[in-house]
Amino acid sequence: MPVISAPHAFNESQLYVDLQSIFGRSLYLKCEGFNFAGSIKLKAANEMVESAEREGILKPDSILVESSSGNLGVALSMIAASKGYQFLCVTDSRCNLSTRLLMEALGSDVHVISELDANAGFLGARIDYVRALCASDDRYVWLSQYTNPGNWQAHYRTTAPEIASHFPGLDVLFVGAGTTGTLMGCARYFRKWHRPVRIVAVDSVGSVAFGGEPGRRMIPGLGMSMRPPLLDESFVDEVIRVEEADTIRTCHRLARRGFLFGGSTGTVVSGAMDWLNRRDTPGITAVAIAPDLGERYLDTIYQTNWLQDLYGENILDPEQVAVGHRRERPTPDPPDTPDTPPRHRSR
Repeated sequence: MPVISAPHAFNESQLYVDLQSIFGRSLYLKCEGFNFAGSIKLKAANEMVESAEREGILKPDSILVESSSGNLGVALSMIAASKGYQFLCVTDSRCNLSTRLLMEALGSDVHVISELDANAGFLGARIDYVRALCASDDRYVWLSQYTNPGNWQAHYRTTAPEIASHFPGLDVLFVGAGTTGTLMGCARYFRKWHRPVRIVAVDSVGSVAFGGEPGRRMIPGLGMSMRPPLLDESFVDEVIRVEEADTIRTCHRLARRGFLFGGSTGTVVSGAMDWLNRRDTPGITAVAIAPDLGERYLDTIYQTNWLQDLYGENILDPEQVAVGHRRERPTPDPPDTPDTPPRHRSR
């Protein structure tokens, strides 16, 4: 049993759940929520803070500031409390109440943006607010998870090698796309690996990360209202977009089998199962990354009134929850030709 003196020193990263008995398809879910920050964002937060310390950007009187929909804000709150820094999280009205309260309990200040930007999201407004703060006082230090290479380097050094050590025969990896730090770190690692691994990015309908029309998104964690600066699509084989209703039904299907996961996990699992069902490839080794657990979503995804107000009374129809995602007939991949780029097919 480890003995630690700093909360970020502990992170259980070797736990996988086989979803075969729940969905009828073998998918290994890498659980990243078992640390004191409660999510995979601890890895990126720790990498970015330690890099800023090495470079002399962070000083004793510095005030960390970051734009976050929730999980990175909690991770930075925890690290800031441990290291003695002040931290201000700029979030928006979609951030779960429990997440905001958790950041405040850790001693952080939280500013909530309520006005939408031009892409029907809050990200642009959050970033504008952070930039104004930094211009007003040079004590503010913005780590900028959207552009900081430490975001993807953390997963290149940790998450991807952890998966590789457990699954030397890995065929396909499903990764949710937000800032794309996890996606890019894993994709870069497996591009150099000993065998080809298909990298499938899972995004939310309404996100413009990979192009397309912006739309309403109420579940924080995945999706962007701008193109992620870290994204390099040449490392991505395919993009799957998931409706929020499918995310919710997948979360509830998992919960009814005793696994309480967050919205990002529900999105990734829904997209992965859709992909696996359409291909129906026996013997494939598939892994998906679960960024967090579900306790922070009790007043949203797992709250009936919230769900029915936003998605209608039939959102938790028993038959649809039992499916967990839309039924689609299996369709084979189109063959690659000299005129058809083999990478990045989007449905």
